[in-house]
Amino acid sequence: MNVLIVYCHPEPASFNAALKLVAQEELERQGHAVEVSDLYAEDFDPVEGPTHYPQRQRRDVFSALTEQRSASDQERLPWEVAREIARLERADLVILQFPLWWHAQPAMLKGWFDRVFVYGGLYTGRCRYDAGYFLGRRAICSVTTGAPASAFGPGGRGGNIERLMWPIHYSLYYMGFTVLPPFLSHGIQGGGLSYQAEASFQAHLSRLKQDWTKRLTQLDCDEPLRFNGWADWNKDGSAIVRPIERSNFEPGAVP
Repeated sequence: MNVLIVYCHPEPASFNAALKLVAQEELERQGHAVEVSDLYAEDFDPVEGPTHYPQRQRRDVFSALTEQRSASDQERLPWEVAREIARLERADLVILQFPLWWHAQPAMLKGWFDRVFVYGGLYTGRCRYDAGYFLGRRAICSVTTGAPASAFGPGGRGGNIERLMWPIHYSLYYMGFTVLPPFLSHGIQGGGLSYQAEASFQAHLSRLKQDWTKRLTQLDCDEPLRFNGWADWNKDGSAIVRPIERSNFEPGAVP
C-alpha cells in the first residue's frame, strides 16, 4: 500500500523524528511505499488567509470556504496545498506524527488541517463523515506527551487523553477516514522536567520504538474507532438514537 507520514516537529533530533523514522523503515521493510510530508522542513505555511488567493472570488470580504471552493473548482489552489492533497490522494494509510502541545496538536499541524482539507474539493455538505472523500482509507495518530501515562486517565493531571484526542480523530472521520486507535508515547521528558533517571528513560524510549514497530505489523488487526454516521442523525443534526461514539483504546495505555 501507499503510506503518507505527516510529520510535525521542528527538531530533527527529536523523539518524534525517531518515531517517524521507525515507521518509515518498518513499513518499507514490509514492502509498502512511504512518503513523508515534513511540515517544518518544507516550511509549510499553516495560516489560512487572503494572501493565498491572489485571484479572489470576493474582494469585499474574505471567506475561507468561498475562496477554497472557488480555487478548487478552477484548479488554482496554492501550490503547497495542491501538493499535500496529491500526497493524501496517493495514500491508503495516513500516519500523523506529532507531540501534544497545549493539549492539542501543534499549530503547524492544525493549520495543515485548516488549509489542506479544502471546502468544495475535499468536502461538502453531504461529502463528509461516513460519506467522506477519503472513505476506505485509514488514518492513525502517533502522539508523544511529556507527562507519564498515569497523568492522562480520566480526571488526571494531564487531562483525559481520549478527550484530548477527540477533535483530531473526529476531524479525520469528518473527512471520511477510518480512524485507528492512536499510538501513545507518554513520558517523553524534557525542558527540565523529568520523571525517571536517564538510564531508565533511555530504556523507556527504546521500548516505545519497539512497541511502535510491533504495532505497525498489526494494523490490520486494529478495531477502528466508531462514530455516528448519517443514518444516526435527524435533519437538524441531532442524534436519532443514543450516540455510539466510543474509543477502544484505554487512556494512558499503548495499544
